[in-house]
Amino acid sequence: MSQKLPFVWLDVFTKTPREGNQLAVFPDARGLAEEEMQSIAREMHLSETTFVFPENDRTDRELGYKTRIFAVSEEMPFAGHPTLGTASVLCSLNGLTEIALRLKVGTIRVGFSVKEGHSFGEMVQNDPLVGETHDPKAVARVLRVSEDELDPRHPIQTVSTGVPFAIVLFKSLKTLSRIHPDWPTVEEYLRGTDAKFLYMITPETVEPMASMHARMFFSGGEDPATGSAAGPAVAWMVSHELAQPDQSVMIEQGLEVHRTSHLYGRAGLRDGKPVNVRVGGHCVQVIRGELDL
Repeated sequence: MSQKLPFVWLDVFTKTPREGNQLAVFPDARGLAEEEMQSIAREMHLSETTFVFPENDRTDRELGYKTRIFAVSEEMPFAGHPTLGTASVLCSLNGLTEIALRLKVGTIRVGFSVKEGHSFGEMVQNDPLVGETHDPKAVARVLRVSEDELDPRHPIQTVSTGVPFAIVLFKSLKTLSRIHPDWPTVEEYLRGTDAKFLYMITPETVEPMASMHARMFFSGGEDPATGSAAGPAVAWMVSHELAQPDQSVMIEQGLEVHRTSHLYGRAGLRDGKPVNVRVGGHCVQVIRGELDL
């Protein structure tokens, strides 16, 4: 007989169904093998699918819920919208407003409050690690834009709170909105660096309330919202005085793929280094179902 696995499908970093970044959460994945989780992630065919392994109330609430995150082709040590979305589902199921997830990168805590009339979650990410500085000419070449389109006042720099992103600052929204990089070319460049992805931002925005407009490409296409990049981006902004310490900034993303997302981030500064990185947003549940295994 087939096993039925309940799941919840959410749109994350949005209050509006069919916008934001999609996520499937399996709240009880006990008994699943790694190969089965990867197969299910391929079946769901979203940027990520999460699997929760409850133990007991005391362990789960004190130490955190053990959670694994799978993209279509590989397991991820950390990802932003899966962390926020999974926490949202577990809090809803268990009547909680605060929760911790035990991920490959360690324990990530998420708290929920009401913002703009809707449930709003904010995660505390790992303190950022700052990596190498990239050659603007090389980055411009792989993105198929003129080097003049990149802002020379601030370095292209790798920053990680779990996944390393090279933060690339564009001068104009017009240029950033029009780029169509070839992923294999970008991936080949990244293999020779300490970054896994490029996170491209510009202070020119569509929405007046936004501080940055962002885009991120990966093997599956374009990501509508990248919470694991928003944290490094806000840390980078604070380091380079593009945001004040602990100032909440809103990053708009996903407009080019018709899945508008709003990511809220902030970071402190201690001894000249960014700390206490927090990334938040809204979530909306759109589908509940069962998967036949």
